[in-house]
Amino acid sequence: MGAGAQLSVTDQRRMARHPVDHPVIAEHFRAGDVRMHVSNISATGFMIDDAHDLERGDRVIIRLPIVGRIEAYCIWMRDNRAGFQFERIIRPDDFLPMIDQLQPNPRLRRNR
Repeated sequence: MGAGAQLSVTDQRRMARHPVDHPVIAEHFRAGDVRMHVSNISATGFMIDDAHDLERGDRVIIRLPIVGRIEAYCIWMRDNRAGFQFERIIRPDDFLPMIDQLQPNPRLRRNR
């Protein structure tokens, strides 16, 4: 990729991250369908713990509950982990119900 990702969302890695256990099949723009395991997520991005053959700037589309298909860019890699930033921020009225579905630990789910 020439110039890398042109993100309209500033890097907001300080957003609260929620631990999840969510396997996805991502549509990778270079490699086609790729299996990934999302281990944490925020309104601005997510981290996978099984990064294979990825590079900074790679674009993927994943499908999330409530939100549906959303594009993301790889912004960092370390060991077997990679961090992705969504191309847009997920609105709180979509994000909170999504976390309720993805959160593996009922004690960590938000109160209703």
